[in-house]
Amino acid sequence: MQRKYILPLFLLIQILFLKIIAFFPGWVERFYSNGLYVLISKFSRIVLGIIPFSVGDIMYGILIFYLLKSIWKARKTWKTEWKNNLLKVLNVLSVAYFLFHLLWALNYYRQPLFEKMQIERDYNNADLFDFTKKLIAKTNQIQSQITKNDSKKVVFPYSQKQVFEMNLNGYKTLSNEYHFFEYTNPSIKKSLFSLPLTYMGFGGYLNPFTNEAQVNYLGPMYGFPMTTNHEMAHQMGFASESECNFIGFLASVKNENLYIQYSGYSNALRYCLGNWYVRDEKVYDQLLKTIHPGILKNYQENEDFWKQYETPIETGFHIFYDNFLKINQQKDGMDSYSKFVNLMVNYYKGKKL
Repeated sequence: MQRKYILPLFLLIQILFLKIIAFFPGWVERFYSNGLYVLISKFSRIVLGIIPFSVGDIMYGILIFYLLKSIWKARKTWKTEWKNNLLKVLNVLSVAYFLFHLLWALNYYRQPLFEKMQIERDYNNADLFDFTKKLIAKTNQIQSQITKNDSKKVVFPYSQKQVFEMNLNGYKTLSNEYHFFEYTNPSIKKSLFSLPLTYMGFGGYLNPFTNEAQVNYLGPMYGFPMTTNHEMAHQMGFASESECNFIGFLASVKNENLYIQYSGYSNALRYCLGNWYVRDEKVYDQLLKTIHPGILKNYQENEDFWKQYETPIETGFHIFYDNFLKINQQKDGMDSYSKFVNLMVNYYKGKKL
């Protein structure tokens, strides 16, 4: 076989391997997520965590420049040398695909969190209604404690750097209860691509090649701790968006700081309300009347921020990412973000918030 066909063939082998490994989540959990990945992620975060800027973003910038340069260079030969150009593309894809899964993405195939934590998957409207009422009461309570006025929105008094440090407290408390949520060797960065991320409609992302948690620093600060905790959960090897929302929520509400607790409770409540808006608008309107005006002002602040960046780019990128998630074991696509309501409702059955 000619050498130029080796990497394209390797790409095909990788795809077939992933189709097979999807049937063995226990094996992935034991040997990769709790084995090889722990070593890889720890090494990456120790080496890159001390660097104050995002190495991954710079790497992506260089790759994008190189890609555009290569496309421009090959523009005249694309038709005449299409076979060689296609092989070059497949070679790059094969290497990138291998590194993507080796360094992080095999976690898409690990054991589901509801099994690890023995949480039920299904719930009914009565369960959701009870939980939403408890969540409203708790969020109202914390908003009142912070502002001393139920009509005032919560204004976050800490810097983003302070949040990165303060969030560790919540994970420490959480890991005392569940050892697999232990977080060490922080590598959390403000993304250099925060403006493009905003136009795409995202609050952050994990760089799978450098294991840096990249957080969009432009959005409203009241939601920043929950977003950061979400990305930190990805660093720990949890790939599912719904699971990372749930872990990010738990790490936020178990933090000793009221503002970080508010970030977790208020964001969780927003998801529950969205769920009710789809299920039953009458119940949604009924619940909305019981929420402090100050909390609703925070929600409006968030909505106003994202509205000013709405473009067709966001819609197009969401379609792309929706399909990306579906390919990678998350059949609900972008809807999987809100699926963490299932985990919350069933986790708190019989428990106090």
